[in-house]
Amino acid sequence: MSIVVQKYGGSSVADAQKLKKVAERVMQTTALGHQVVVVVSAMGDTTDDLLGLAKQISPNPDRRELDMLLSAGERISMALLSMAIRELGGDAISFTGSQSGIVTNDRHIDARIIEVRPFRVQDELNRGKVVVIAGYQGVSYRKEITTLGRGGSDTTAVAMAAALGAEWCEICSDVDGIYTADPRVVPNARRIGKLSYEETQELAESGAKVLNADAVSFAKEKEIMIYARATDGPLLSKNPSMDGTVVRKIAPRMLGSVAGVASEKEVVMIQSRNIKGLLALLNDFAVPGKQLHVIASGSEQDGLSVVISKENLHQETSLRKMLDTIGSPVHWNDSIGTVSIVGAGINTSHQKVLRGSAALEAINISVLGIATSSFRTTWLIDRSKIDEAMRLLHQFFIESNDPLVP
Repeated sequence: MSIVVQKYGGSSVADAQKLKKVAERVMQTTALGHQVVVVVSAMGDTTDDLLGLAKQISPNPDRRELDMLLSAGERISMALLSMAIRELGGDAISFTGSQSGIVTNDRHIDARIIEVRPFRVQDELNRGKVVVIAGYQGVSYRKEITTLGRGGSDTTAVAMAAALGAEWCEICSDVDGIYTADPRVVPNARRIGKLSYEETQELAESGAKVLNADAVSFAKEKEIMIYARATDGPLLSKNPSMDGTVVRKIAPRMLGSVAGVASEKEVVMIQSRNIKGLLALLNDFAVPGKQLHVIASGSEQDGLSVVISKENLHQETSLRKMLDTIGSPVHWNDSIGTVSIVGAGINTSHQKVLRGSAALEAINISVLGIATSSFRTTWLIDRSKIDEAMRLLHQFFIESNDPLVP
């Protein structure tokens, strides 16, 4: 029997009725002859509520105790879903991250998975049970409970799929796949049938609310296909891209075409002439493994400008105080945002950068900086102009069938 891993996000398990719907979908999957592992997030806004409660007690909660608190949300979901499956006649057992064999490094709040030892999961699957796992959490080599950061349940699901040799990993939410842009901002956004690992990861790191970037990196390393689908949609069909998004090694798209547009409003730009001092501090305060956008760099006289998501900064107040000690004036710009286009080979030539910059300037959106990679071009602009820029670039590069890079 093939193993299938399904992950259900917080909105899919927000209340008892939704949990029952998920249980029905899980039972339908087992009826097709699959062994099923289910990874669940905390119910609805539970994680945010718990974090808010902690902030009422302490403005700067201890990271270890915060992990103990926040990991409780997923444990509630896993137990309730197991009960719901049993009520439908299934046989289910729930495991915490540590019980399921998710081993992490020794960081709290933003731990990274270093190994998966799914022995108990395999044993229970062989006994014919559905295994329900609490996402977002694991255990360090020192036996400390750890959490994986925002979107960590995606990472749990993909890592478990890889460890079990699963046939596929299905990420289910209230959205029927990944879109070319946020439909709430860009009305003409459309669902993307197929994406490559690199494109999906770049979209996630550019601020798109798609799959977790670390999860996609895990999938890429192990070549696990991910299906992003709606919880209330049909089960996987022979052509899964018809009613969801397939993330795989190669997407059937011409080099140079833009796959999607993404943006991030909650970023800051930190500028200093003391390049070594600035980077050393960011190494201490930024989340490990999260990308920094170097917008401009040069000599000690020119200095360095770094853009980083607020979500990836810890103890922002402490960082700002420490920046005053590096022996060079530091400028902190908290009025900016980023907008990005993503696609394989879009920077093979400079045409996308030039045409996008000209289009923004034509509607009086000043470009404050540009960063590029093999799959992405990012413009730094005023935060208040982000939504307008999103609609413009989507129309310019996607709706108008922009010519491919030569």
